[in-house]
Amino acid sequence: MDMRVSEIMITRIVTIEMDDRLTVAKEIFDNAPFHHLLVIEHDKLQGILSERDYLRALSPNIGNINETERDSETLQRRAHQVMTRNPITISPNQTIRQASEQLLEHDIGSLPVLDKGRLIGIITWKDLLKAFSS
Repeated sequence: MDMRVSEIMITRIVTIEMDDRLTVAKEIFDNAPFHHLLVIEHDKLQGILSERDYLRALSPNIGNINETERDSETLQRRAHQVMTRNPITISPNQTIRQASEQLLEHDIGSLPVLDKGRLIGIITWKDLLKAFSS
């Protein structure tokens, strides 16, 4: 399949800033149907915060009867403390086969799409499955 990343990538991306608190990520993850936030600083991609990264950083007692002040303080951590730095990226003119290989090789769920260093989209394993099944 010679379909390009640009043909199936998501261009409506949601970003957060390096110093945003995890409460911002919680609000987005609780209300949006996606699982990856791109972390930027001065309009440049700095990292990626997956919902899995976010959940791993929180106390397991958040939101239940055993929650303490110390547990709720984990939501005050900053995005840059939890994100994956220097994420694997892909260009829009690469093939979806190349994107699939990157995801599998690095055991990741998404690839930010950069065009000449500028963030223009994101592609996830679900986008690839949809492309291969249509």
